Amino acid sequence: MAVKKDPIVQKVSKIYMKISNLKSLKPSKDVNMLFTQLVLLCTPPNPIDVTKLHKTIQEMRLNLIRLCGEAEGLMEKHYATILGSFDNPLHNLSIFPYFSNYIKLSHLEYNILSQHYPSGAPNRVGFVGSGPLPLTSICLAMYHMTTTVFDNYDIDAEANIMASRLIASDLDLSKRMFFHTKNIMKVTTKLKDYDAVFLAALVGMNKEDKVQVIDHLATNMEPGALLIVRSAHSARGFLYPVVDPCDLRGFEVLSVCHPTDEIINSVMIARKLAMNNHDYNNKLEVASISLPSKCSPAEEYIFKMNMTEEFGYEMNLLA
Repeated sequence: MAVKKDPIVQKVSKIYMKISNLKSLKPSKDVNMLFTQLVLLCTPPNPIDVTKLHKTIQEMRLNLIRLCGEAEGLMEKHYATILGSFDNPLHNLSIFPYFSNYIKLSHLEYNILSQHYPSGAPNRVGFVGSGPLPLTSICLAMYHMTTTVFDNYDIDAEANIMASRLIASDLDLSKRMFFHTKNIMKVTTKLKDYDAVFLAALVGMNKEDKVQVIDHLATNMEPGALLIVRSAHSARGFLYPVVDPCDLRGFEVLSVCHPTDEIINSVMIARKLAMNNHDYNNKLEVASISLPSKCSPAEEYIFKMNMTEEFGYEMNLLA
């Protein structure tokens, strides 16, 4: 139990108790203050490996990730409602306090993806866990993948209705962005249509569920298609589930990037391998290539170049 004496564990535990006692996780002064404190505490580089903490701390961490996800969903619905009241919601995205974070993360993800995709931008992508405010898809579609078709999946019908309203008035995006109310575990043959699939950080709130989703994607995606997975590293694992390269069975891991500054999520990109059904049924584990814990030199350069003063910065838990 000595691990409980770790200063960051103690501080996270105190914030967790305060968050747990909140009557509501909807945006408010108290909610915003506590989650800001949590992010500021977990973002700086730290040698801690949250996956190896004591069982009782792991339980607290899993509950905290669930609370973070719930609060984030409520915040997104709050701002999606406000944005939906405008005639041109896409012209007003900057009212969302953390819009610049999505610009930076989507830029990072696109630059990493483009290194491994021959033509630079996929023709059609799937985004799993898009939510009511699908800012990653919107940023990618507007700034980087300007001809790509996006199929966004979320199990929340209300979230998809809200998301659809955001792009309805835009002649271009309304023809390229679609929203499907489906559990991705029930989507099979359609997954073969995608050149790339993005898996949001909060799809699969624990290790077992996350691996199930990844295995499902490995079974049904087209060989050669790319998978972009968001994870967390170090103390940031108190905010989001941690995905290891070895969890991507059926994929060749091409790149792992653990930003150490403002972008909270880690990013992994992998290519679907050609395997037969017998291999999948026996859950054959494919060894991932050995990768550094931070960005490769090229990716680290992209990350630094992406931190421009043009967009500014505010902390956020990115979906």
